[in-house]
Amino acid sequence: MALIKEIDFGTPIRVADKTVTLEIDGIGVTVPEGTSVMAAAMQLGTKIPKLCATDSLEPFGSCRLCLVEIEGRRGTPASCTTPAENGMKVRTQSARLAGLRKGVMELYISDHPLDCLTCAANGDCELQTQAGAVGLRDVRYGMDGENHHAPAVAKAKDESNPYFTFDPAKCIVCSRCVRACEETQGTFALTIDGRGFASFVSPGGTDFLDSECVSCGACVQACPTATLIEKSVIEKGQPEHSAVTTCAYCGVGCAFKAEMQGSEIVRMVPYKDGKANEGHSCVKGRFAFGYATHKDRITKPMIRARITDPWREVSWDEAIGHAAAEFKRIQAQYGTESVGAITSSRCTNEEVFVVQKLVRAAFRNNNVDTCARVCHSPTGYGLSQTYGTSAGTQDLKSVEKADVILVIGANPTDGHPVFASRMKKRLRAGARLIVADPRRIDLVKSPHIAADHHLPLLPGTNVALVNALAHVIVTEGLVDETFVRERCEWDNFEAWARFVAQDLNSPEAMESITGVPAGDLRAAARLYATGGNAAIYYGLGVTEHSQGSTMVMGMANLAMATGNIGREGVGVNPLRGQNNVQGSCDMGSFPHEFSGYRHVSDDATRAMFETFWGVPLSGEQGLRIPNMFEESINGSFRGLYVHGEDIAQSDPNTQHVQAALEAMECIVVQDLFLNETAKYAHVFLPGSSFLEKDGTFTNAERRISRVRKVMPEMSGKAEWQVTVELARALGYEMAYRHPSEIMDEIAQLTPTFAGVSFARLDELGSIQWPCNEKAPTGTPLMHVDRFVRGKGRFMMTEYVATDEKVTARFPLILTTGRILSQYNVGAQTRRTDNTAWHPEDILEIHAHDAESRGIRDGDMVAIQSRAGETVLRATVSERMQPGVVYTTFHHPVSGANVITTDNSDWATNCPEYKVTAVEVRRTNHYSGWQERNAQSDVDLRRIARPLPEAAE
Repeated sequence: MALIKEIDFGTPIRVADKTVTLEIDGIGVTVPEGTSVMAAAMQLGTKIPKLCATDSLEPFGSCRLCLVEIEGRRGTPASCTTPAENGMKVRTQSARLAGLRKGVMELYISDHPLDCLTCAANGDCELQTQAGAVGLRDVRYGMDGENHHAPAVAKAKDESNPYFTFDPAKCIVCSRCVRACEETQGTFALTIDGRGFASFVSPGGTDFLDSECVSCGACVQACPTATLIEKSVIEKGQPEHSAVTTCAYCGVGCAFKAEMQGSEIVRMVPYKDGKANEGHSCVKGRFAFGYATHKDRITKPMIRARITDPWREVSWDEAIGHAAAEFKRIQAQYGTESVGAITSSRCTNEEVFVVQKLVRAAFRNNNVDTCARVCHSPTGYGLSQTYGTSAGTQDLKSVEKADVILVIGANPTDGHPVFASRMKKRLRAGARLIVADPRRIDLVKSPHIAADHHLPLLPGTNVALVNALAHVIVTEGLVDETFVRERCEWDNFEAWARFVAQDLNSPEAMESITGVPAGDLRAAARLYATGGNAAIYYGLGVTEHSQGSTMVMGMANLAMATGNIGREGVGVNPLRGQNNVQGSCDMGSFPHEFSGYRHVSDDATRAMFETFWGVPLSGEQGLRIPNMFEESINGSFRGLYVHGEDIAQSDPNTQHVQAALEAMECIVVQDLFLNETAKYAHVFLPGSSFLEKDGTFTNAERRISRVRKVMPEMSGKAEWQVTVELARALGYEMAYRHPSEIMDEIAQLTPTFAGVSFARLDELGSIQWPCNEKAPTGTPLMHVDRFVRGKGRFMMTEYVATDEKVTARFPLILTTGRILSQYNVGAQTRRTDNTAWHPEDILEIHAHDAESRGIRDGDMVAIQSRAGETVLRATVSERMQPGVVYTTFHHPVSGANVITTDNSDWATNCPEYKVTAVEVRRTNHYSGWQERNAQSDVDLRRIARPLPEAAE
């Protein structure tokens, strides 16, 4: 294996209908109009020396190293800023050019520390490379004059960021880092301060950790020297081989080069050919991989008779045999339906597929569910009802063609930052923005971006809001009638239009419910309907409600009514929370569906699976996760295989979940760490990180990407192998030798995956399903000429208020979300240096609500709901509106789900995390739940120390 080095064309590769033909060093080349001379030369393999240029950034023309000669033109223009033209004759090498380039390089080197042998970038330094390329062998100016690295003038090295260092002495002020922060990331955290010789890069006049830098790594990636460099490279040295894999954090599905020394990872570098991220990254994917080798990893199987007993390390055979024997015993005693499994959206498609197969073929029931139940199950239901398929409609790149972007119940800059950067770039280019969110998220106003409309609706009123938007579109004649007549069921549309046109759905009538001024809502509806290509992007703030499915259907209605479906720049686009939420649903993880969303009661489908798997299968829908808990408490559900999921922390009403887990007789947990659920487990099977896996993930845009094993499994077994061995111990044989064979079976049994294989993925890089004979390379855009179900179907979306009401006792509404540096329940990110930004979950509260309760910034506060109580630190925030408080759920000690209720979506049982009536008060005591659940985990140690006395 070798280190993967991607071609750098110096400037972006342009896309244009017209082409131009020119000669470079006597050789003809044809390139798209707008291509630079530098990039045209690179098409021929001619490397023009450069320092300030890289193809991820727009040309800048500051280093003066890429000079060329052009016949008929005076001077020596910079090739990076000179567009190629028809008939142009360019010379890249001459004695004149060599002298000029060497002179420029001399000036750079005369002001640069010559410590190449001990520099961490030695062997990977563009300054070093270009000095060799121009033949520099001597520096006439010496080191005696004024320079930037002499002790008297050198600026101190900034090592505040946990992942990279900034050494101003090595900076050549090429501005690549500043431009990357602006163009690629869109944060504008870096700038060039001073002028002339006094110019220097600055993170806003402070250090990197305290600046607005979001640690995406774009500046580090862009830096041509060791000015910005990963601490892991400083510590370990340069990597010597790499492999392309897929990030295991959010649903964007970024491609990375895992750069290695032997089996040890040195750094993760975003892959330019990754279709989802195109060479960009966020702090999690770029830097937060240390959890994979954290000391907390459990690498030996363990068993215990009771959850009060200590764990005992055993062999794999004993652990798997014990688990199988217990499941057999339970089924013999309580019946076939008494056991089940929960799959994880953090696992590969292949791992998920074999778990649901184990349940159906070895347990002989359909009691399998997935963590997607508690996040995006309404997406699957709502979009299948309206469009005929359980997935988003566009690819992520489609946002670049959007004219109006409607963000509902999502916080992309924190939850999906790489996509957010792409979105912000489009907004800076002129797209209009509508944000519907109870909280003033960053997209409402941030550098060079401001939403045209922020609709701060009250939590729980999404459907009221979407009906009011639809009311304006219908009553003001903004419906695209041609599209609706051609593409949708007209009778359903007419019934829906009559419904939303009623006065009870008007913005004026809904104002008292949503809290959004009617005028603002009308203006937003007009913009969405008339502003050109309009795209909807939404997240858990839509789905995690009692009317989550209704709201998804409401957004689908809006898109159909305005014709915003079936082309680039439009659509209804769920921003999936975890890396493989889409895939875990595709693979048949729900108790009512086989892979490909086909119901278990369908005789033909079931017969096909029975023939392939060689066993009879149940046609009865199995238990959902909430049903499993209820049946456990009732005494009829007694065994559970939890694969890669922490339901004790992530599911709502924690005390109810704990009671259900305590009632079970055999819980098998397979994971990396002893998580909260493992407290209730009887068997622990070590899992594998994504760096130890072969397989695939499917991201939010239906993109199937390869996950490649770059280091051996720390436990000695792959997760799919463990599931296969458990099935064998239960009496059912799965004869797989490699995950590629599992994917081959998925393709044979799942129509949308029919053309997918590891070989095809290696050839194409990634594939968006459906992939079959009609679409052999995949399907970036869905519903182009017709909907999957034929005609689009408008669904009635009557607003029904949540049962969770504010009262005098519980006058505030708690809503929840995520933060940039942490991920989901924090099991991974809490075991990295990302805790530098978010060491604990906090409660955001508006100044009015804080003042009326005597709460000051930093006070500890008790949050009590009808379900329970927990204690967090408060921060007074203008992001919140009065009456609404907000927290995250990344730390087990927080117990955010201790206070969330059992309310759920009417169609899918997706929990209503986003609406909990609470009261907040100052306190100097932890909650009883927190005291009872204190443990030695580093994240829980603050439980052991007393709270500070509340300020008087």
